[in-house]
Amino acid sequence: MSTFGATAGGGVERQAGSEADHATRAWFKGWLTERGFTVREDAIGNIFGLYELVPGAPYVLMGSHLDSQPLAGRFDGAYGVLAAAHAAHTVVRASAEGRVTPTLNVAVVDWFNEEGSRFAPSMMGSSVATGKLALAEALAVTDTAGITVAEALGERPEPVPGLEVASYAEIHIEQGRLLEEAQTTIGLVHATWAASKYRISVNGAQAHTGATVMEDRRDALYGASLLVVAVRELTELLPEGALHSSVSEMEVLPNSPVTLARQVNMNLDLRSASEEVLARANELLAEKFEEIEAKAKVSIERRLTHAWGLVDYPSGGVELARESAAALGLSHTPIMTVAGHDSTNMKDVVPTVMLFVPSIQGVSHNEAEDTRDADAVDGVAMLSDVAARLVSGELHEGDSYRLA
Repeated sequence: MSTFGATAGGGVERQAGSEADHATRAWFKGWLTERGFTVREDAIGNIFGLYELVPGAPYVLMGSHLDSQPLAGRFDGAYGVLAAAHAAHTVVRASAEGRVTPTLNVAVVDWFNEEGSRFAPSMMGSSVATGKLALAEALAVTDTAGITVAEALGERPEPVPGLEVASYAEIHIEQGRLLEEAQTTIGLVHATWAASKYRISVNGAQAHTGATVMEDRRDALYGASLLVVAVRELTELLPEGALHSSVSEMEVLPNSPVTLARQVNMNLDLRSASEEVLARANELLAEKFEEIEAKAKVSIERRLTHAWGLVDYPSGGVELARESAAALGLSHTPIMTVAGHDSTNMKDVVPTVMLFVPSIQGVSHNEAEDTRDADAVDGVAMLSDVAARLVSGELHEGDSYRLA
């Protein structure tokens, strides 16, 4: 799979709806079809591979995403899709051989545009599927070149009834180094960090870089620079390790070599395992904004684009995963996720299991991203066991959710 969109540094670049992304998705559809899965694609580009074991029953769904960040690693998302595909195929074989007695069907998914690098917001496909984002709104989103999601996806299939889902499972590389440092194979995700994400505009006044008197300057880039430093230094004002902060995707206007910037637009991201710490970080940030506005003679606008509190994953899914890891003899530990995943949407509508395998040195969103083969294989075995339990009816109490 990593030959699609391969980069010189050993990673991949497959931003959502790109030629490389389409090529990967086509390969994946072929993989599923060759193994007897029925392939379905919905209006927002999510790809489903369905295998009916019990006619008319809901599905146990597993998966992740195939799109990537620019110059990214091979494992983020793609490992979870391939692991899910192999786990589903393992369950199908086990059912045919009488080693699993299914009460539910099994399906695999590639969620469209999880990364959100080309089209915002992230986790777009699962957000539409779970009713958190309107389809028309998602299809109308544009990239920096003005291309819409609808145009990037191309001709869409005729609408079909949404998949009836009983439960969901996802496995992912950790993207941190807690598991590696603890020499532990499986992370049992029990909660997600709280987060506040903003779109920031620093507004100044366009002026000549040479002729404008220094005291008259309202340089938006200077104000933005102070802001970038202040956001990083927030982490030093709070307990060590309690806050992750960043600024990304900077747009400078007019971005001319002899003109002071009139405006700088950027994303700002605050995350913490403590809602109290996050609230305090937001208070400190507001104070820093006032200081920067006065010092740089700029105005700062902020628009909250995403926010969520400390949210637990279903305890039943965590316990099922713990039992699977113990049965397989795999070392395991409870862990929180700092990053967002499609499971964070799915856990709100169906019983969900979220698993991690170690990342070497915690490297992610980088061509050097890597996971040991042994850990990757153990993760597939783990997910396969979880899938067999779910297909056999564990966690299912008769309810299901129809995806949009």
